[in-house]
Amino acid sequence: MRERSPLEVLLAFLKLGVTSFGGPVAHLGYFRGEFVERRRWLDDPAYTDLVALCQFLPGPGSSQVAFALGLYRAGYGGGLAAWLGFTLPSALLMTAFAFGAHWLDGPRGQGALHGLELIAVSVVAQAVLGMARTLCPDRQRTAIACGGALLMLAGRSTWAQVATILFGALFGLWLCRATLSDATASAPRAAIPPPVSRRAGILALTAFFVLLGILPAFATRSSTARLCDAFYRAGALVFGGGHVVLPLLSGALVGPGWVSEKDFLAGYGAAQAMPGPVFTVGAYLGAIAGPVARGAAGAALGLLAIFLPGMLILLGTLPFWERLRRRDSAQAAMRGVNAAVVGLLAAALYQPLWTRAVTDAADVALVLLGWVLLTAARMPPLLVVTLGALVGMALGS
Repeated sequence: MRERSPLEVLLAFLKLGVTSFGGPVAHLGYFRGEFVERRRWLDDPAYTDLVALCQFLPGPGSSQVAFALGLYRAGYGGGLAAWLGFTLPSALLMTAFAFGAHWLDGPRGQGALHGLELIAVSVVAQAVLGMARTLCPDRQRTAIACGGALLMLAGRSTWAQVATILFGALFGLWLCRATLSDATASAPRAAIPPPVSRRAGILALTAFFVLLGILPAFATRSSTARLCDAFYRAGALVFGGGHVVLPLLSGALVGPGWVSEKDFLAGYGAAQAMPGPVFTVGAYLGAIAGPVARGAAGAALGLLAIFLPGMLILLGTLPFWERLRRRDSAQAAMRGVNAAVVGLLAAALYQPLWTRAVTDAADVALVLLGWVLLTAARMPPLLVVTLGALVGMALGS
């Protein structure tokens, strides 16, 4: 990946920030289509290694993948540009929603959002099959993918994703060592120089743990510090993405009465309907939380505090990632992990994407239409997403 301008990264992710509906699993499908297939910023093995790493770390997985892609493409400026481009559209919409902009009401608005959910199913299905062809080329890895999917479907807990990644690593060490001698498997992975120095990585890890430890002490003295602590702790301790962070935020904000349960659930519902990461619910909650609503300043505070821990721990891990992923034992484990990621995405394609979005024959038809347009017609995802919104709006009116 040759270093380029942060502006290029910003524009690429800004487009995804306004069109990536469907939650974190769908985001990974959009990223793969845009940066692996179309722009060719990196290859499939490097991309799935990043996905596996970010799934294993706490924090917003799809946003961490976006941040890492920007880092590799254009350094620290690229990482910031990727995060801004992918996050800002949803954050602004969630802040507007906090101020009472209920523009999602009405049958047409709900229909358009439902159409976007259905197209997200098509995007993820395309990504799962494409990744399966590359990452599950033999019986061993196909078996690991199937086992990972079953584990995810059976678990349905906060730790199910972490357990699936560990399952893939252990069975990769056991079953995938033989594949290292295969002609396709033994081809060396393309070296991707770490975009973060070891010193910077250690500083980032130190900052991650220091903030986690000292913010609770300041929370007793200041309502602002208490708000920062609630968002930072939720972002630092959650595994499994944006949907899992909501119970943590509910306990921290609804419990003491800083946000009413009705307003909290309204924000949760709006976050499901927005493009980009679910973690931008932090902007909505920051704007309305506390004894006195904090408005735009609170929205910015909530947004930064909830995303910061995930980015710090990613920065702290990346300097050691390239060396680890090139060892034989690590490559065997990563083959298993990558296969498990395919199973993880396949399970998530069914639950929650399919089960939440597809309810009747018309929904199935729109999913199939999106699939055909993406795979056979090779239509750009942006156009398919727009078409899905228009069809959904027509059906909802």
